[in-house]
Amino acid sequence: MLDQLLNLVKENAQGAVVNNPAVPNEQNEAVMQAATASIASGLQEEMASGHAAQVVSLLGGTSTATDPQNPVVSRISGNFMDTLLKKFNLDAGSAGQIAGSLIPTVLGSLVKKTNDPNDGSFNLQGILNSLTGGKAQGMDLSGILGRLTSGGLDRDGDGDVDLQDIMGALSSGARQQQQEQPAGGGLGGMLKNLLG
Repeated sequence: MLDQLLNLVKENAQGAVVNNPAVPNEQNEAVMQAATASIASGLQEEMASGHAAQVVSLLGGTSTATDPQNPVVSRISGNFMDTLLKKFNLDAGSAGQIAGSLIPTVLGSLVKKTNDPNDGSFNLQGILNSLTGGKAQGMDLSGILGRLTSGGLDRDGDGDVDLQDIMGALSSGARQQQQEQPAGGGLGGMLKNLLG
């Protein structure tokens, strides 16, 4: 998943990074890799922190990825901005501008590709499996998305809150993946390789 995500970042980074005088040319590649890592680890962190429903809604196209007010997008942008400030010593204005334009644009493009039946580069099942160590395998994601968009849990009052259980399983899988990262497996290992 990370290779495709890095390619997606590169496709969308021309204005925000490559043609930006605030980013030295020799740092373009590293900034794009940092953006990729921020998105992947940010989505995983959101899942692990109990925001699985927000991540599934975002990736499933039921909430707007290009909206900087979206809490998931906002937190990922903020984390990327911190990386730009600390690792690349950019000034706050430049870092905020890059993070504020690049992250929503890439996430918007990711969501569009994920939900395009004619584009096989990303799919919701695959993304969620890489974030959760395979915990999304066999889940009826279109049914879950339908329930997320129709409103809260247990709308019919039958006491059935299995959606909460499903989101809990995804969050638990993401937390487990984070703990296994030092072992070099899964998304953690890929992130480590990406960032060196």
